[in-house]
Amino acid sequence: MEIHLDKRAVKQIRLSAADAVEEGDTEALREDVLEAFSEEQVEEIERRLDSGDFFEFLTDVLDEWGGDDVDELFELLETQLGDIGIDLKYEPREDDDDLDEADEDDDDLGDDDEDEDAELEPEDDEDD
Repeated sequence: MEIHLDKRAVKQIRLSAADAVEEGDTEALREDVLEAFSEEQVEEIERRLDSGDFFEFLTDVLDEWGGDDVDELFELLETQLGDIGIDLKYEPREDDDDLDEADEDDDDLGDDDEDEDAELEPEDDEDD
């Protein structure tokens, strides 16, 4: 069986994992990972698990996770689900490209703000 996580789910897990790293608490992360899967997917995973409990499975994965690398968490999920015959697919992280574009946009905005400030200063001087 193959399970595909959409970009929204992957992004939510990454954000939640980053929060878990900062706060040292994985409870919200466990809930967010659980919510990333549909009810049907959870039922199929539980059928394949010895324990039959996806929440317990996630607890074990999070306990095994070092808590410092989000990509490691995804690799653990892939491996553990692969062991029960489920192929986990998700969009790879493209943050580097997104960050570069965001930085360029921020740089452009900063330049515009400076230009506007420069234009306002002489007008203020003339009014005095």
